Amino acid sequence: MTIRTLAVVGTGLIGTSVALAASRHRVTVYLADRDESALHTAAARGAGRAETPPHPVDLAVLAVPPSQIAPVLAQVQAQGLARSYTDVASVKARPEREILSTAPDPSSYVGGHPMAGRERSGPLAARAELFRDRPWVLTPTRFTTKPAFDRALGLIALCGGVPRVMRARAHDDAVALTSHAPHLLASLMAARLRDGPVPAARLAGQGLRDVTRIARGDSRLWGDIVESNAAAVADVLTRLQEELAGVLAALYDLAEPDGGGPGGPGPETRGKSRHTLVDLLERGIAGVGELSDERADGTDR
Repeated sequence: MTIRTLAVVGTGLIGTSVALAASRHRVTVYLADRDESALHTAAARGAGRAETPPHPVDLAVLAVPPSQIAPVLAQVQAQGLARSYTDVASVKARPEREILSTAPDPSSYVGGHPMAGRERSGPLAARAELFRDRPWVLTPTRFTTKPAFDRALGLIALCGGVPRVMRARAHDDAVALTSHAPHLLASLMAARLRDGPVPAARLAGQGLRDVTRIARGDSRLWGDIVESNAAAVADVLTRLQEELAGVLAALYDLAEPDGGGPGGPGPETRGKSRHTLVDLLERGIAGVGELSDERADGTDR
């Protein structure tokens, strides 16, 4: 479905990138944000007009944190902002539940999540090509109308994304593993640099920089994301914790001197511990092979 007018509520990295991509296709874009500085920065970059549309737009994109999707949708629907609505939040199940119980018109809404991002935040980090060839998940409910769904597909086409349709819960379980838990792990590793030996950070190579790069993300936004998907993230981290316990036990065995004395690990135990470590490393190599699209300049939120 052709989109001629678009409203973007929230002019951070993702919202401004959506607006820039749509503006390139001569869509008339209206911008809104409680942060006046972010709003006018996005407008100055050519993302759209920092004003209220005179008539309902074809589609409104809610680029706000997951906890704000339902209240913001209720507000803009009451104002008659658009014919259809979508969002770009990286958590879907909780907002969906809230929307189905509070939104004036759930039928005009379809959940969305472009699987793209950067470790930098704000409108200055936005790029029109951010979503090119990247998966963009839609999570329609049983109430979502065909026009609302088709307009969301039209937005994805404008942005160069690749549409994927999923149930909200399945989406959240997937991103807990591929995005949310990794962000916490990157933060845990980066935080250790503050407590490590003084010269440690000066010796850091590209490997550590790759592991910790996404830890630069906006802490308030990421706090909201992880809280909104807390159960699924906790499940992933619990499984990691269980495996980490085995790795720690193996490392403590191997840290003992050879022939570690009475009660120390014998050759058979040390052999099993070596196998534990090598097995993990080999499974890690196999897991990396499952990644179908690696980008050094982007992060999936």
